Amino acid sequence: MVTQITNMIKLWKIPRRFLNLQEYQCNSILRKNLLVVQPLRVVTNSDCAIKAAKELKISNFVIKAQILAGGRGKGVFSTGFKGGVHITNDINEIPRIVSQMIGNRLITKQTPPEGVLVTKVAIGEALAIEKETYVAVFMDPGLGMPVLIGSPCGGIDIEEIAKKFPDKIFKEAIDIFSGPTRAQCLRMARNLEFPETFHDEVADQLKKLYDMAIKIDALQVEINPFILGKNNKIVCLDAKISLDDNAQFRQKDIFDLEDNTETPEVEYKAIKAGLAYIQMDGDIGCLVNGAGLAMATLDIVKLYGGSPSNFLDIGGTADEERVVAALTIFANDKRVGN
Repeated sequence: MVTQITNMIKLWKIPRRFLNLQEYQCNSILRKNLLVVQPLRVVTNSDCAIKAAKELKISNFVIKAQILAGGRGKGVFSTGFKGGVHITNDINEIPRIVSQMIGNRLITKQTPPEGVLVTKVAIGEALAIEKETYVAVFMDPGLGMPVLIGSPCGGIDIEEIAKKFPDKIFKEAIDIFSGPTRAQCLRMARNLEFPETFHDEVADQLKKLYDMAIKIDALQVEINPFILGKNNKIVCLDAKISLDDNAQFRQKDIFDLEDNTETPEVEYKAIKAGLAYIQMDGDIGCLVNGAGLAMATLDIVKLYGGSPSNFLDIGGTADEERVVAALTIFANDKRVGN
């Protein structure tokens, strides 16, 4: 089981471009699909923070910087301000916290060294947690079918769970034509170690999560943590959703949500030119036609001690314009050949 999970994670690390959504956007999609989520208000400056907080009609607040990278809670801003997630019960503190986040760069273990500029902050209720778990729906490339994955060890990355608690990861392969059975959802609820009185409610939420993933053409939906609050509510507290670009023609409303402010300029130019481009850390440029050959080329470069600077697939039907665009990217990348 652990080997299967690890292999699936490795497959998901293959360079490719998905549509990735911010937390508040995922929150909205989950809510529209009848999953229980934490109410959020999003602000772009500190002036409207108190008004947004008052709309929630709550007394304990969580303030979260909105970036795509994980590790926000332990992150540090370029100004020295610590933490991309803060909790307070003083509504008058919220503008100060928001002003420390917006307009500054947040550095986490998953961001580039210079960090990511924060332009939006979400304000929500700081829920008291009784139990936190991990659940996800993946399209498993190895099995060629969707899988429901869960662990009672929530709040940490799935790879970390696999290393520290390998016997605490559970997997249900799902028939894509019929969806998860009630027995599968209830079994996962038990494996997540929720109290028995909540098994039916958890199973209902898992079924809705799977149905949503299929409906929106998601390749990956992660809820981490998936919690039981001290108020006895089952809540999807934080979510990550990834969609394949191939789904764009069917999911226009979701793709219109895309925010390219965190996309490196060179990557954005490649996207506009119709190229599959992922920036990497090395100094050897790789321009290939066909994803399979591209992956093999990256493997060979690594095998002989090199380090690729990019994954760039111009496609099997590339025309002159695409090739020129790809070569221009190389010409402007100072790392290549240095």
